[in-house]
Amino acid sequence: CVRGTAPTHYNSTMTADTEDRAGRALLMATHAYETDSPNRSAWLVATTVALMLLALTGAGLASHWAARSACSLLGALLMVRLFITYHDFMHGAILRESRLATAFFHLYGWVALTPARAWCKSHNFHHGHVGQLSTTSDGAFPLITAQMWRDASPAARLKYRASRHPLILVFGYVTVFFYSICLEPLLRDPKHHWDSALSLLAHGGLLALLWMLGGFQMAFFVILLPMMLASVMGSYLFFAQHAFKRMTILPEKSWTFYGAALQSSSYMKLNRVLRWFTGNIGYHHIHHLNVRIPFYRLPEAMAGIKELQSPITITLAPRDILDCFRACLWDEARGRMVSYREANALTG
Repeated sequence: CVRGTAPTHYNSTMTADTEDRAGRALLMATHAYETDSPNRSAWLVATTVALMLLALTGAGLASHWAARSACSLLGALLMVRLFITYHDFMHGAILRESRLATAFFHLYGWVALTPARAWCKSHNFHHGHVGQLSTTSDGAFPLITAQMWRDASPAARLKYRASRHPLILVFGYVTVFFYSICLEPLLRDPKHHWDSALSLLAHGGLLALLWMLGGFQMAFFVILLPMMLASVMGSYLFFAQHAFKRMTILPEKSWTFYGAALQSSSYMKLNRVLRWFTGNIGYHHIHHLNVRIPFYRLPEAMAGIKELQSPITITLAPRDILDCFRACLWDEARGRMVSYREANALTG
């Protein structure tokens, strides 16, 4: 059910088959927005790459630390945008038949600590299980019920809290990209995830090269600082779009990806500048409904389909950010997300 045109909370008397029929009809309405313009996509990717390289060049060559920092910040924002184009390419939303794009984005994945094999496996799992309970962090942040929390051992509680702690996002360069996306899959299955080793080598080699050419400051302002900033932004965007106060976890027997897209994925309302830098990823409910819609057509899809115009909305306002971090557990009895304090208060 879509917020604004149907009951806010999932109706447990609705059968999965009925939900599927409604979901399929809405999905079919989005097919009109799947068409990609290869020329437009190529231009958007090329200009993003050019601007990013220009900003990072400024970060490396500017004479004053303030100018270098500003260029690093701009480079980080452009890294976020470039990552969204990579994300769309991997979904088959843009440049589907381009061999040049295939070569470029695989190279990009190695350098940016997002090798294609690990990324596709974890991200596809995420899309297939969004809005479901999970004790693991495969493709997403773990999410358990308030009762599971109350029944958990102190060690299990500590592990769960650590996995959703804001510091995980603050240090996303290491925790999310270096470890979760690259190193962990490589250690788990080195034969299959050989490209993770290549990614670590490529990223480390680029850092070493810049350090040799211009010292630590060159490596810091061109790679380390912008990657740290981009990782924080990217990690939070991903976290907030599936961990927010008004999200709904559908019953397992009634779960469909249609319902999960609209009730367990948010619309992040951003200004025009941030929408550009984030590649419209804020239209996340639409992306989860149909991954084949190119990022530049997501606003068009929302404007053209009435049922998509009343999503669960979040912003970057401090209150919304705090609410996202406080929405830690799913309370089945109340049918809403709760904080650890609320869950503990319900004991007995």
